[in-house]
Amino acid sequence: MAIPKLQAYALPEASDIPANKVNWAFEPSRAALLIHDMQEYFLNFWGENSAMMEKVVANIAALREFCKQNHIPVFYTAQPKEQSDEDRALLNDMWGPGLTRSPEQQQVIAALAPDDNDTVLVKWRYSAFHRSPLEEMLKEAGRDQLIITGVYAHIGCMTTATDAFMRDIKPFFVADALADFSREEHLMALNYVAGRSGRVVMTEELLPLPASKAALRALVLPLLDESDEPMDDET
Repeated sequence: MAIPKLQAYALPEASDIPANKVNWAFEPSRAALLIHDMQEYFLNFWGENSAMMEKVVANIAALREFCKQNHIPVFYTAQPKEQSDEDRALLNDMWGPGLTRSPEQQQVIAALAPDDNDTVLVKWRYSAFHRSPLEEMLKEAGRDQLIITGVYAHIGCMTTATDAFMRDIKPFFVADALADFSREEHLMALNYVAGRSGRVVMTEELLPLPASKAALRALVLPLLDESDEPMDDET
């Protein structure tokens, strides 16, 4: 009934991206970022020092930094420490007491900790829109594109993408900034969203070309500095 201990797997690569039914253009001025349930409780099922999760966190952090630089609003979901039986309702039947049994693990992981300019939404059900002001806040900000990252891909993230679609908000489902119970379930979520409710992308597709040039420069400059001697034109 509870979430099982999870094993790392190979994250999706560009070659794993399914054929998208839509080809929406990503427009930063219309976008918002959702960091979904990246709480210590949910990540601890992979144990400490998971290389897979370090990569997922790094990708989410890169997207968050891009959003900060481009004035793109950042939203988080986080389940509360205390949830009555009435609040959890059928979640108790499916998952047991969940996070309420480990309230000390409720906080978002330190590497992705929200700042005062971010919005943290209380999470009650699979969809981030359920019992939250997310839709209203997006509309007030003039945002109709939602970058979705976090855990777990085939549960809350996929449900949120589908719910966004039904509210005329375009989901951008970031394949390598999501994690799941297994690679099979992760790929299932990508296939569903690509064919039914959104556009599946890789992290690098949302980052601007200047960032890529900066990364290239960081790699090339050390090589150019290896020798201060001018090159011999005759060689």
